[in-house]
Amino acid sequence: MGEQGKKMPSVLRRLDLILAGLALTILVTVTFIGVFARYFLGAPFAWEEEVQLACFVWITFLGIGIAFRSGSHVAIELLVERMPSAVVRKVEIGGYVISMLVFLFFLYYSGIIVDKMIEMERTTNILHIPYGAIYGVVPVGILLMMYNYTMSLRERLVFFKEVNRNG
Repeated sequence: MGEQGKKMPSVLRRLDLILAGLALTILVTVTFIGVFARYFLGAPFAWEEEVQLACFVWITFLGIGIAFRSGSHVAIELLVERMPSAVVRKVEIGGYVISMLVFLFFLYYSGIIVDKMIEMERTTNILHIPYGAIYGVVPVGILLMMYNYTMSLRERLVFFKEVNRNG
């Protein structure tokens, strides 16, 4: 398979991180240049807000999957940490099932909304960026969130199984 074949899965696994980082870079660059143009040249960019909006949406919805993968999403574990591991497993699975149902709801309706934006050919006012391209990342982000949460839960359940076996 060679060196290139080994790198590809790693790049695909981190594609959300790469794209979110690119969107963040674009956001910071456009904002910096926009501030410079507005205050030093007296000529603000009319299109700056449209690019910033797109970058914020992409960073948010790609970042959610990254947060689940890295375990840096918001969690209140004070009560759960005091429970026996068998109860913790049940709480984890219950939370997972409820979360997946909510994710499926959002996935379904975000798909409908993006489909309607594409169907109506809605675009931004100045740069004419299709809203479907801006918000198309929402269902993708939700799918990544579901996948990363599933993998994260799987790792935790294996960990609990090891703890129970060894302790």
